[in-house]
Amino acid sequence: MSIRMLRTLIAIEESGTFGEAAKAVFVTHAAVSQQMKSLEAEWKLQLFDRSPRTPVLTPIGRAVVTKAREVVKEYDNLIPSTIGDDGLHGELMLGAIPTTLVGLVPLTVSSLKKSYPKLHIHLQPGLTNELILQLERGRIDAAVVSRPSSIPKGFIWQSVAIEELQLLTSQDTVSDNPIQILKNNPFIRFNRSAVVGSIIEAWLKTNKISVTDTMELDGLEAISSMVLCNMGVAIAPRQCVQIIEPLPLRRISLGTDAPVRELGVAYREDTARERAIVEVVARLRKAAAIGTFSPGTLDLDAFHAS
Repeated sequence: MSIRMLRTLIAIEESGTFGEAAKAVFVTHAAVSQQMKSLEAEWKLQLFDRSPRTPVLTPIGRAVVTKAREVVKEYDNLIPSTIGDDGLHGELMLGAIPTTLVGLVPLTVSSLKKSYPKLHIHLQPGLTNELILQLERGRIDAAVVSRPSSIPKGFIWQSVAIEELQLLTSQDTVSDNPIQILKNNPFIRFNRSAVVGSIIEAWLKTNKISVTDTMELDGLEAISSMVLCNMGVAIAPRQCVQIIEPLPLRRISLGTDAPVRELGVAYREDTARERAIVEVVARLRKAAAIGTFSPGTLDLDAFHAS
């Protein structure tokens, strides 16, 4: 038995197939199969039911995976806990939804890079559901996402900010009535696969507002540009970290029942990078408290000291 084999076993449980597990641990499908046969032979246990076309874990196999997670976590923490390593170095794979990649995440990563030059953060953009899946498969360490409808078992959620959704229109729009504007103008949707898109859809249905769709996009920048060009109106989050010179759009409140989305960080309970992730959460919260971001003028030293 080796730690590598245990990581492979965990990857199979997380991904569901030998083939996907092979991608996650960077070996061939044949190597995964051979590793599992070796474990079964060494332990004299049947970890997999191979009668279906795709092998599935047996009850004893699932129990072994639970223990394997504990062993791997202890192994990963062995040297750091022995030598007093602060965990703030090496690579950290951080997922982030597109709406956080302007302002919030850049400010946070810049701050971390200055304070911890040996900590290298690699960003992985994606929608919330995609990034949660990446976390489950162990391909990223943490993700800055909109709070999903439910937090998967074995995950930790750390809230960062609450963002109220608002109506975006061009400067040519005269009315201040959001309902009237939505009914009388083409509507540019956020991708309904995104959490914020589903929040918007639910709010429209609750308020019995019928809109005329014109397009459906992923990014806030693309949506804002379309609104600026009079292609329609949109509902979008009021970002917790604002850039100094935003596009010249009208931003109209949706009223007292305006929908909100909660931003936060999701990560697995068994992560070996908790110390670094906790620092990421703290810096994200500080960035949200500052509320503005301008690469050329922001006093980062004040940010670090705060």
